Amino acid sequence: MTTSLSELKVRSKRIADISAALGLLEWDQETCMPPAASAARGDQRGALAEIAHEMLVAPETLRLLEGAERETASLPEDSNDRRLTAVARRDYDHAVKVPAELVAEISRASSITHEVWARAREASDFELFAPHLETMFGLARRMADCLGYSGHVYDALLDLYEPGATHAAIRTLFTELRPRLVELTHAISARPPVDDSPLHGSFPVDAQRALTLSVVAALGFDLARGRQDEAAHPFCAGFSHNDVRITTRFSTAYLGQALWSSMHEAGHGMYDQGWPADWEGTPLGGGASLGIHESQSRLWENVVGRSRPFCRWLLPKLKQAFPDRFNATGAEALYRAANRVVPSFIRVEADEVTYNLHILLRFELESELLAGTLAIKDLPDAWNDRMEQYFGIHPRSAAEGVLQDVHWSEGLIGYFPTYTLGNIVSGQLWDALTRDIPAVDAHIENGNFAPILAWQNSHVHQYGRKYLPGELVQLATGKPLSSEPYVAYLVGKYSELYDLPR
Repeated sequence: MTTSLSELKVRSKRIADISAALGLLEWDQETCMPPAASAARGDQRGALAEIAHEMLVAPETLRLLEGAERETASLPEDSNDRRLTAVARRDYDHAVKVPAELVAEISRASSITHEVWARAREASDFELFAPHLETMFGLARRMADCLGYSGHVYDALLDLYEPGATHAAIRTLFTELRPRLVELTHAISARPPVDDSPLHGSFPVDAQRALTLSVVAALGFDLARGRQDEAAHPFCAGFSHNDVRITTRFSTAYLGQALWSSMHEAGHGMYDQGWPADWEGTPLGGGASLGIHESQSRLWENVVGRSRPFCRWLLPKLKQAFPDRFNATGAEALYRAANRVVPSFIRVEADEVTYNLHILLRFELESELLAGTLAIKDLPDAWNDRMEQYFGIHPRSAAEGVLQDVHWSEGLIGYFPTYTLGNIVSGQLWDALTRDIPAVDAHIENGNFAPILAWQNSHVHQYGRKYLPGELVQLATGKPLSSEPYVAYLVGKYSELYDLPR
């Protein structure tokens, strides 16, 4: 006998398939689409986004959803089917508030604006980008108005990426973090700088490509169900449980860019490969939130990838990949190079200590842009002023400043705080993981990363979207979300590395 729940799962799979096709078009645009195709690609993306949205908000979806809610009402609250129905309801309630034509308009505009951003960044020309950015923020305000909010306009958009989070809570969290990060940054800046020359030089792209593929495979990213390509801004895109694409970017002059961005995106990719296969195409398939997703990538990129035991494991691989280049480099020198702290203009290449200040800056500026207290035309000056205030450096061009990130061009407004939330969660997860696996450092040094991935699978990945982010953190660590483990990790690591008083 067919039930509403089973029919809802079939309909959800159809919607997921359309969304996956849309995602493939976006991946293609980021990796290999001819630049002149942006307008046509915008129409294609807009059409698929509109079809998927119309299917989601159709009366038939509501009929099946209400039937599934009745059918699962007597099940335990924590059962998969009851949780699936609750997630489907949350998705429907969000989507039904937004007109399909607005969804399509945002998709079309982001396709075009992304290409303009790429040209503007290359030419360091903010005026070229400004009218398109104005459009994207206007569309974001319209989206927020449709979704509704009781506090800051930011709340409606943030909830799309981090369910349950609010502008006020993020602002409070950042206010608590800022003085501790600034104090640590200033203390490190007063010490002699770390030598990171081992990571600078001449590194052929082909050798980097082979190295990064071998590293992500060693971590546990399944290349039979995934692949790595190049993109201007590294990202991960999962189109199914068995088709997860990660990207990186190569610099022949700096090895760290490709190495750690590959590890970062592999962290995302292993999360997408790790949730249950039979949840494919259902509302439970995917990550709990972007913050939880980011915690998985940050754990691999920084907590593991910039650790002493990892550098000991990595060094022989570097010597093999780049003959004669690392012969005079020891593991301790590599570790210190991997953890150099210096204020920089580029967020994606920022060190662990200053990274969250980049997020704070962007959070503040987009909050003001959404609220109308900052005009687009004044954004470059506001950006530069805050860079000087927080980092003590002043961008020499728009390319070093306001044109740094791709996210606003893609309509991802209200997204940036998830990066810092991910860092905080990674610290709390690592604190719990090291209690459960006391010999984790020895495993890393021996290249045995399986226990770490298995812990992530059992504590995070296997739950997909079943739980809200706060619930998942509590379940995985036994404690509510707290920034203390992350701050303790940073202070402990960098006080030792830079010989700071504690």
